[in-house]
Amino acid sequence: MTAPDSPARVMLCDDSATVRAAMARVLDADPAIRIVARVANGQEAVAAMARLPAAQRPQVVLLDLEMPVMDGMTALPLLLQERPRPAVIVASALTQRGAAAAMAALRAGAADYIPKPGAACGGLADPAFRAEVLAKVKGWARMGAGAPAPRPAAAPPRMAPMLPMRGLRAIGLGCSTGGPQALAGFVQGLVRPLPVPLLVVQHMPAGFTAMLADHLDRLGRLPCAEARDGEALRPGRLYLAPGDRHLVVAAGAGGLVARLADTPPENFCRPAVDPLLRSLSAACSGAMLAVILTGMGHDGLAGCRAVAAAGGTVLAQDEASSVVWGMPGAVAKAGLAQALLPPAALAEQVLAACAGRASIGAGVVA
Repeated sequence: MTAPDSPARVMLCDDSATVRAAMARVLDADPAIRIVARVANGQEAVAAMARLPAAQRPQVVLLDLEMPVMDGMTALPLLLQERPRPAVIVASALTQRGAAAAMAALRAGAADYIPKPGAACGGLADPAFRAEVLAKVKGWARMGAGAPAPRPAAAPPRMAPMLPMRGLRAIGLGCSTGGPQALAGFVQGLVRPLPVPLLVVQHMPAGFTAMLADHLDRLGRLPCAEARDGEALRPGRLYLAPGDRHLVVAAGAGGLVARLADTPPENFCRPAVDPLLRSLSAACSGAMLAVILTGMGHDGLAGCRAVAAAGGTVLAQDEASSVVWGMPGAVAKAGLAQALLPPAALAEQVLAACAGRASIGAGVVA
């Protein structure tokens, strides 16, 4: 097992020497990351994995999907057979075809995805892209190594009491870095129908959200689709904010209605979690529940403050299961969370809240 303070070992697999060099500059800038192999196609990646001693094998593989000789989708299951098993982060183009390929890779066992900001290597130098790559590499390496999550120096976060809920009208959920897999785990944990609509904001580019909705829909737990402006929100359905549009909720004569907005980004994001949670807390008069999963930054914190002030319930992902404990950590450290749990266990808490119970389990304070 890798020591918690050891650099994350990474393999770069891309057929473009220019892209490999640009990605190497991004990774080499962080002393917590060490590149152990650079290869040009899937066949070379599999061979390099077999050639390296077990203690030197990559914990994370950054795998391009479109390559000659052996593409990423062909190499993926071969890489996942290796022991120790690496976390594979696939890289795809910012296109609908690229988004579909990325979601197919997640279903095939990839840990995460990175949308390339552009073919030109200048796009790879985008600060937001660099931050996302570094966070995902370090987060997945830590989780794959079985190392405990780094603990904050401060005292453990104070959690608000978990109280029974009555008359719940909606659930709002936000996530970012590491979110697709955490969101899938949450949805799979919904073993009973939801009596209210579930609205989700995942920080993701336009084009990718439609593919993510399809990915979640295939899990078979509840119908999932991108939200449409003006549509009535129905119980037992998941509505995903489209890329580059804020999703907010209004109270209509017949119930809750989805609205899509082109207002400025919040927390450098559009869609952002805060506008959704603010609108839900107002439209539902606090009869709502907020869930914050893994992600960088603090988007969702202001929205959760509004939810708590209106009398709603806030749940958050625990640190150990989060790729990045930024968004849920901000909510926890502010004392707003009634529970800190992995995604599937959070789903159990949501179902309990829908049934009007305060289900108490590990990581829940009542």
